[in-house]
Amino acid sequence: MSVQESGSTHSQEPGDVPEIVTLGMGCFWSPEALFGHMPGVIRTRVGYGGGRTADPTYRDMGDHTETVEVVYDPGVISLTDVLNVFWDHHNPSNINDYKGRQYLSLLLYRDHGQLETIHQVLDRREEQGEGKPDTEIAPLTTWYPAEDRHQKYYLKRHPDAMEQLSRLYPAHEELANSTLAARLNGLAKGYTSLERIRNEIQIWPLAEEERSRLLETAKRIKW
Repeated sequence: MSVQESGSTHSQEPGDVPEIVTLGMGCFWSPEALFGHMPGVIRTRVGYGGGRTADPTYRDMGDHTETVEVVYDPGVISLTDVLNVFWDHHNPSNINDYKGRQYLSLLLYRDHGQLETIHQVLDRREEQGEGKPDTEIAPLTTWYPAEDRHQKYYLKRHPDAMEQLSRLYPAHEELANSTLAARLNGLAKGYTSLERIRNEIQIWPLAEEERSRLLETAKRIKW
């Protein structure tokens, strides 16, 4: 398990290499919280992908789609697991073409291995009677992070949580990229519990001093 905290990455095994997949499921706020709460996910970010428009923004997205970038440890959570959560938590036919390409069921893969797994998952879901989802599947070309205000959207609704976390992570980028913020964003949306987060922190491969700081910070937050 790799955990990104305090600006560094800690790995339980030297050979661990995090993997990344980029997913569009409609508005990107909820998907970031959904994947952020899952053990094995190291980092989440929301952004714009799938199009050719240069330098998109929320107000001028061009032909891009709202997406969430999921960085995960394949030794803890598999791409198959991530993809099943992806398809189990949205209905492509309900969002496709809404606001043009802004809301689209979109799966951007990074290599042939990921594409092979995607097809295996789709075949298995069809065999189980799930049908073939109307999801656009394409190789990742360019991806643009969304503006700061969109990162960890639900967590930012809780001022005390942000105040406590800012003591651990003075820079916004450091906070937004932390595993702890990903979990707490999931908590703010109601996907997990503080007890589950604290139990997970206990097994993260961290120095005891750092582990204590994370646990105390999570405990102090007033929701």
